[in-house]
Amino acid sequence: MSETETSEKPLTEAQKARIERNRAKALSLRQAKLVSHPYAMARKDVNTVESNKSVIKVQGTKYVDSGGGFLIEQPATTTMGTQVPQANAGGAPGSTDIPNLVDDAIHIPVKYDECLECGEMFADSFLMNNFSHSVCDKCRDPDGEHCLITRTEAKAEYLLKDCDFDKRDPPLRYISRKNPHNIRWGEMKLYLHSQVQKRALEVWGSEEELMKQHENRVEKREVGKIRKYNKQMKQLRMEVRSSLYTKETKAAHVHEYGEDTYNEEEDTYTHTCLTCNFTETYEKM
Repeated sequence: MSETETSEKPLTEAQKARIERNRAKALSLRQAKLVSHPYAMARKDVNTVESNKSVIKVQGTKYVDSGGGFLIEQPATTTMGTQVPQANAGGAPGSTDIPNLVDDAIHIPVKYDECLECGEMFADSFLMNNFSHSVCDKCRDPDGEHCLITRTEAKAEYLLKDCDFDKRDPPLRYISRKNPHNIRWGEMKLYLHSQVQKRALEVWGSEEELMKQHENRVEKREVGKIRKYNKQMKQLRMEVRSSLYTKETKAAHVHEYGEDTYNEEEDTYTHTCLTCNFTETYEKM
């Protein structure tokens, strides 16, 4: 037998079956990798089919959810130039169809607001997120028009009550911060100063009425101080010069004694008041 005839020896049935099993297993593994990879894409009939991984579109850019807590930016033109063989439903090889991957992209609408200061459109800002005040971060003035004020200061300056903050519609929005004077105290509630001013005008009607209420309270406070001072001075005069003040006192009782009783053993005399039964014992000299 020649050397060529020896190399072309036909395969046995067992060898053919083992080769088929290995091929089917390899195709199955390849198919699994294609479906699970976040960038898995293939081309069929000049149509791009995206992976069945979750794809999120934000402002025209696609991000793939890796499942590990972060997003991967997906390239716009990521394709595979060759067709990948795929096993049929029974697991047998021979089918070369590209799997149909479903595009489950989630479109998140972005809402833009117009800045009241510069008129530009913006999607996110500190004042909008915390106080629903349409001003962008570039135009925010934290030390002037858009400064914050505590609840205690707002109540003292604008004569507001708790119900004016929480019950009157719409309730004023605030942010909570740790008290800088003592961390063990309760958290401070910080309000937007301009919104507090607007609420004060709603409560009192006008700035003139608010100023009038301030003056009335100052006047009442001064009257209260004067009354307290006069009361203290009157009490002091009563303690120092009590003779200037007359007090009604009850007249002292005068005893009216009856007959005397003599005690020979002690050589004493005893008599009793006829009105209050007071008994007095004495000796006669």
